Amino acid sequence: MRMYLLPIAAAAALASGTLSAAELARITVTHDLDQARPAETIAVPWSEINRALPGALIQRIAVKDSHGKLLPYQVSNIAPQAKDPNNVGIAYGELYFQHSFAKGERQATFTVEKTETVTAPFPQQTFARYVPERLDDFAWENDHVAHRTYGPALAAPDSAGVGKEVLVTSGLDIWFKRVAYPIVDRWYNKGHDHYHHDEGEGMDMYNVGKSRGAGGTGVWDGKQLYVGTNYATWKVLANGPIRSVFELSYDSWDAAGTKVSEVKRFTVDAGQDFDTMDSTFTFSGPKQLTVAVGLNKKPADKKQNEQIAVGRDGVALTQWVKQTSNGAFGTAIVLPTASGITEDPLNELIVAPVESGKPLRYYLGAAWDRAGHVKDAADWQAKVKLMAARATHPLKATVAP
Repeated sequence: MRMYLLPIAAAAALASGTLSAAELARITVTHDLDQARPAETIAVPWSEINRALPGALIQRIAVKDSHGKLLPYQVSNIAPQAKDPNNVGIAYGELYFQHSFAKGERQATFTVEKTETVTAPFPQQTFARYVPERLDDFAWENDHVAHRTYGPALAAPDSAGVGKEVLVTSGLDIWFKRVAYPIVDRWYNKGHDHYHHDEGEGMDMYNVGKSRGAGGTGVWDGKQLYVGTNYATWKVLANGPIRSVFELSYDSWDAAGTKVSEVKRFTVDAGQDFDTMDSTFTFSGPKQLTVAVGLNKKPADKKQNEQIAVGRDGVALTQWVKQTSNGAFGTAIVLPTASGITEDPLNELIVAPVESGKPLRYYLGAAWDRAGHVKDAADWQAKVKLMAARATHPLKATVAP
């Protein structure tokens, strides 16, 4: 029996046609929080499943909870263990499924069973893609909220004089949705003007401009923020239905005499208001730099006469934004290794030390009251506090035959 830590957040499964009870692997998941933990993604290395259930194939398994309920699942090729020339199910990366822990429920058990029939794909709850048709945008979403950021084509000058939009920023945008199904493709197909209006599915009402938007990063020297430009390259590592993972790479920029580059890994889980962010900065010279993660001080459209309540609480930086006609929304950064909270003219900032080549993990949150996942500022603060607790109390699991 082996034990290991599991990442935080989403996934679940349906399947049918199980074989005998002996053909299964047993998974036990524990944690040490008393709070309810909805939509937690359980991520199990496939090598552990293969050890306990040799020969299992991803299209012929069922994942069940302790009551025998069939759960949606996903198997990724992130960090695969080996090639599989004999087709015995050893080459996959991780198994994902989801469980909502009730208040006081500190342990849950699951089984993975071989099936005789092929398991059909599950409904898509997370999605990420490169959007060349909109000037190299990169967009992602789950069933709660969507985001996007900006690529090289948007940063390029309007050299032909045709009125091309130009924006140079590594800030991150929010698309507030009010439906659970995927909307990224649909909104881009509607055209740029349409998704700035709520036509029943939500809207793009968040302002980024030259700011960090919601969750962009930079190097902080105590007085000034040094930031990169639009992402340079992208790579999708997993793409739903339960978890999407992708990386954006940023070319080096000058941070007060130090050249710094960044690779940002995004982990997007179903059923969550927060994405997990792992930013790895590469630089030479200083042993450490201070990195800041920001929230735009003026995130709403100018017509909205926004009222913003800012929360600065140790490892969490939050906003609750009331608008004239578009409802209210919350944003948040949870940074477990935070060393302080500060600001510059454009951004609220939370800071932490980093070493070259070692990822900085933080959590980016957003929610709109019209989507039904939060009601008010107090509700949003409770979600932020739960995220901070989850971040420092990971799930643990054992796998056995």
